[in-house]
Amino acid sequence: MPSFRVIVAVGRLRPGVDPRSVEPTAADAARELAVVEASSVDVVAGEARITVRFTEDSAQSALRVAEHTVAGLGAVAETGPWRLTERVGGRWFRRA
Repeated sequence: MPSFRVIVAVGRLRPGVDPRSVEPTAADAARELAVVEASSVDVVAGEARITVRFTEDSAQSALRVAEHTVAGLGAVAETGPWRLTERVGGRWFRRA
C-alpha cells in the first residue's frame, strides 16, 4: 500500500491549547481515515511544521485524508500552506 505524508505549516495556537497536543491532534485526525505510520514536529527556516505519514490506496483518497488532517489541525492552531507527498521507490513526489 502506498505511503503518503501531509506536511502542514503551523502558526499561532488557539487560546488555551497545550502545545504538546498539536502533533497528536493532527495524527488523530488522519487516523480517523487511514493507518498512520508516523508523525513529527519540525522547525524549518523558522517555521513550525507538522508531518503525518500514512498509508492509503490512491493519491485521490490520500488527498481526502490530507484535507481532513489539515481541518482537524485547524481546530487547535492556525494552519498555513500544506502539501501532500507520495513515496515512490526511495523518493517523495508532490501530489497536492
